[in-house]
Amino acid sequence: MFRVSCIQLRSNNNIYHNLRITTKLIKKAVKQKTDFILTPEVSSHFSLKKRELLKICTSMSQDIYLNGIKKLAKKYKKWILIGSLVIKVTNNKLVNRSVLIDRRGKIRSYYDKIHMYDVKLSKKEKYFESKTFTSGKNIKTFNLPWGKIGFSICYDLRFPNLYRKLSKAGSLFLSVPSAFTETTGKKHWHSLLQARAIENFCYIFAPAQGGKHYNGRKTFGHSLIVSPDGIIIKELKKSEDVITAKINPKLPNYLRTRIPSLKGE
Repeated sequence: MFRVSCIQLRSNNNIYHNLRITTKLIKKAVKQKTDFILTPEVSSHFSLKKRELLKICTSMSQDIYLNGIKKLAKKYKKWILIGSLVIKVTNNKLVNRSVLIDRRGKIRSYYDKIHMYDVKLSKKEKYFESKTFTSGKNIKTFNLPWGKIGFSICYDLRFPNLYRKLSKAGSLFLSVPSAFTETTGKKHWHSLLQARAIENFCYIFAPAQGGKHYNGRKTFGHSLIVSPDGIIIKELKKSEDVITAKINPKLPNYLRTRIPSLKGE
């Protein structure tokens, strides 16, 4: 058994502010005797303006938020997944990157978001992430001390084949750090996360952005920890806060032996 915490943020375009709030909530999770902490998508800087991001964002080695979280992981001896950072990989190229840090403060793995959120929800609400970010190409898993985790970010949630590949690769846990819009979140967020859990008999860890941001954009919040049989174990609504739950890493494989649907393909 181990304990996992999902942090919910309402990030803005000030990296120092976002790091300060994240630090406060990591400390709260530590007091709840957690072992593994996850933050939402774009924890460090909430923007889709490429020109602005190219001026502010850096490589991983220089990233202020990432280096701050690495120090916290080492200080408190906790595994931390930064749901995502905006990382500059060339002079004109940005990626939306999930970064896993171990209890010694070392980067162990990272995943670049594959599916770009290019949608037109209404005349007023549209998003074209592909104009800002370069899409990742590779699925990623990592062996945590408690079992294998498969990585994803937000819009990836709508592509079930990605999660099937992750579960077939042995993942017991799936991370879905997100900044779901208010519009789509209230329609689909819970259903999609529960479906991915049930389909793959995996725990889902889904830390989210929640509330009205500095630029007027509204995110849905409702960070969730979901069991492999689709039961919502813990949930937040809109506030910047943290939820923590006890996880049984033996449960996914137990359920898979009872209903062997992963073998049926």
